[in-house]
Amino acid sequence: MTTRYKLNEMAIPVITLDGPAGAGKGAVGQRLAVRLNWNYLDSGALYRTYAYLLDQLEEQRLPAKSVREFLQKAKLQLVPSTDDGDARVVLNGIDIGPEIRSARYGAKASEIAVNSQVRSDLLDIQRNFRKPNGLVADGRDMGTVVFPEANLKVFITADLAIRADRKYKQLKQKGFCVNFDKLYSEIEMRDERDANRSSAPLVPPAEALMLDTSSMKLDEVIEYLVRCARENQNLIA
Repeated sequence: MTTRYKLNEMAIPVITLDGPAGAGKGAVGQRLAVRLNWNYLDSGALYRTYAYLLDQLEEQRLPAKSVREFLQKAKLQLVPSTDDGDARVVLNGIDIGPEIRSARYGAKASEIAVNSQVRSDLLDIQRNFRKPNGLVADGRDMGTVVFPEANLKVFITADLAIRADRKYKQLKQKGFCVNFDKLYSEIEMRDERDANRSSAPLVPPAEALMLDTSSMKLDEVIEYLVRCARENQNLIA
């Protein structure tokens, strides 16, 4: 499916943050969007929402195509957190964030993300987040597929053990019962699945800024990216 942008949409700046699970894309993306007063897109939340709706439809014995139809008509908002928590995911006025952030929907989202039809269903929905003043979009194919013309593309990564530890602490803080070794294995398998899927595999965009956050604090990452946007891309004053 090909999306045609309007000329005024192309003038709206976009910063993409791609990378594997637990690399810090969500925390960085939210903080950066708030700092710049831009819109925020957590594409992973959309895939989790899709997985959540599939469950709901299965209970009602409705066809999977109903998810696409529902999302095209739904009012979906992603509200970035100001305290390093997860972005709120508000679907038709209901905050479904706490439910879809579970490890269950994280794994399910990764499974359905290999489906080219699902990716096609979500493409226009993701691109519709591009609104003034600008957009910070995080995911796994933001700079390669969804916004290939983005003004600044960043590929964020970190050591697997560090990513697993970050995700473990995040889930524990939310009250989820989680086993570190199992989580480590799940992230490792997810990395392999994301990198080897036939549709939009996880790869750094050719022109991406490579950023390893293993030894960086969140504030350091934000200041670095703000400096890159200001000095190298001339996106902000």
